[in-house]
Amino acid sequence: MGIHYQDRDIVVYKTSCGPFDNNCYLLVCRKTGQSAIVDTPEDPEAVIEQARDTSVKAILITHNHNDHLAGFDTVFGVHEVPIHIGTMDGESLDGKGVTEWIPEGDIKNVGELKIRTIHTPGHTPGSTCYAITTESGRNTLLLSGDTLFPGGPGRTRSPELFRQEIKSIIDRLFILPESTLVLPGHGSDVTIAEAKKEYRVFASKTHEDDLHGDVTWLED
Repeated sequence: MGIHYQDRDIVVYKTSCGPFDNNCYLLVCRKTGQSAIVDTPEDPEAVIEQARDTSVKAILITHNHNDHLAGFDTVFGVHEVPIHIGTMDGESLDGKGVTEWIPEGDIKNVGELKIRTIHTPGHTPGSTCYAITTESGRNTLLLSGDTLFPGGPGRTRSPELFRQEIKSIIDRLFILPESTLVLPGHGSDVTIAEAKKEYRVFASKTHEDDLHGDVTWLED
């Protein structure tokens, strides 16, 4: 686990965890040392150890799929802090210490970081992205879970859900500054500008009405 991104306001640590190579992020406010953990995949010990040097104030869950929650009990057993998850995904954590369901547009303060929730249904009903604009206003980070990846959207289970996810991406994520750095739940980063460019290629083509599942902007 090492520093993945930093500026004068925030340090972001990224660790690949578990058999599905989930990305787990630790967001640290430089000025206060307060932090938030994003997602709790299997084998989160490295994240827990890194977080010991900070003051953890929240655990932010992007959605309720098991690969993002398999290490929840381990993380929460060490950092017993408020858990935030999209309201429509929240039942997955019933009885596990969840204290806050998060509505669209909610702001979570971690030190001097302001973390805004963006509801992006499609991959799951309660899929939630977390946007952070650093205090200087120069940089925006987006923790996108499994909603948006380099090359395409997250996997969907039906054509209706695929269309819902695309609408979420266009209406709620593509309005962010093009320089926004997208930190997904698996794999590498992408910017909003790069994602929009790839999506335009996808949108220029004709597609079957039943398109869903694993879709890539440039190949489908």
